[in-house]
Amino acid sequence: MKRLILLLMLFNIALISCSKDEDVVEREEEETSEGVDREEYEIEDFVYSGMQEVYLYKADVPELANNYFDNSDEQYDYYASFATPEDLFDDITASFDRFSFIVDDYNELENSFNGISGATGIEYGVGRITGTDNIFGFIQYVLPNTSASEAGLERGNIFTEVDGQALTLNNFERLISQDSFTINVGSVVDGTINLEDRTVTLTDDRYTSNPVYIEKVFEVEGRKIGYLMYNSFIADFDEELNTAFGNFKAEGVTDLIVDLRYNGGGSVDSAVDLASMITGQFEGEIFMREQWNERYQTFFEANEPDRLINRFNNTISTGSFINSLNLNQVYVLTSSASASASELIINGLTPYIDVVQVGDATAGKFQASVTLYDSPDYSKDHVNLNQDHNYAIQPLVFKSINVDGTSDYVNGLNPDIEYIENLSNMGVLGDINEPLLNIAISAITGMNQSRKAEQVGKESFTIVEGAMRTSKRMYSEKTPPRLN
Repeated sequence: MKRLILLLMLFNIALISCSKDEDVVEREEEETSEGVDREEYEIEDFVYSGMQEVYLYKADVPELANNYFDNSDEQYDYYASFATPEDLFDDITASFDRFSFIVDDYNELENSFNGISGATGIEYGVGRITGTDNIFGFIQYVLPNTSASEAGLERGNIFTEVDGQALTLNNFERLISQDSFTINVGSVVDGTINLEDRTVTLTDDRYTSNPVYIEKVFEVEGRKIGYLMYNSFIADFDEELNTAFGNFKAEGVTDLIVDLRYNGGGSVDSAVDLASMITGQFEGEIFMREQWNERYQTFFEANEPDRLINRFNNTISTGSFINSLNLNQVYVLTSSASASASELIINGLTPYIDVVQVGDATAGKFQASVTLYDSPDYSKDHVNLNQDHNYAIQPLVFKSINVDGTSDYVNGLNPDIEYIENLSNMGVLGDINEPLLNIAISAITGMNQSRKAEQVGKESFTIVEGAMRTSKRMYSEKTPPRLN
């Protein structure tokens, strides 16, 4: 798969401005007083109208005010001032919003939500060599049955070149986004990058990734500890997630570790399901409340109050009953790549059970987006979906608030036990001696922890903030009604 920066550019969806059936004929010959062809700005019109309608931070963007333009001529002149729809979208996105995006192909976006995308097989983060503009990729894990696994790449491998070019902040995205490329291979030893005398060619093949990456049960000190590494909240794999919990239940698991260190989020519904699998004793209770922009919040409170509440449940989307463990405590492994729905699990469960967070502070994304298309009701299924383009926008539309009113954790959620992964000692995921997992097991059993927090900053490089492979997203699968 491609890295975070690329996926983020894929994760966006669109709003419609108005009924195209009625407008197109009129627009074909209509021009503004400045001679701007309105038909030429059909996409911009859709992007602007969608953001003006449902964007969570509409009140923070003056250009989205309902009376911002004196007339339609002025509005279309505004569209004409931007070279692309993407430029317009950026201009009407709040400066503090790190997560709203636009895409020009919603088919690829839909595939990514379903776990289907191109994949070289490496999931990675990015580091910067101290005192230089040179960067490197470090492999967090390798997807099975991909070019990377076939080449023998492993967690902890380092690459500093693509196609023989040294990686920099300026060329990394371009080089790594190719359909096929060659990397050099190395590792970190005692804080120093050691390169091997070999290269590996990776190909970007179509791939469906099962987010239920590792499922194990450890018997330690008389306890049965379930371990789940879950790498994305993908609704199409809720059955696999539920099966994992069924296995935990059958094994008589007494304690649970959920590894979300590389999980950038996903479906809100899947997050509610996971929380219900961990517990089970809170069915029907409030897991999370939604806070929309002022107009939508007022509408939902008056007409659909239940729309704003997400409750613990007993079935997944397929209708299967949830395999619940009825636990009163859970250990969650996190890193700076843990975002959105991963953070929702921690924040939503905290008022109900003891959530012990182990690792690094999370990304700080408490908002959710929604998939909106250029059609009269925002859906792709509408008969009047605009067929002239495949643009879509994925704006943030609500923030999540737990039952105690906690939200707005812009700096992330801080761990109870801190450990930052050391590239000199990554360990093997799922192995009882892998550092982060070992710390959690030690905390559960009361054994002395064998490791203190290790800071990658002590080495000859630092991790580039926000440059992890995992996409930071949380989205709702419920399309909001159009109020205009």
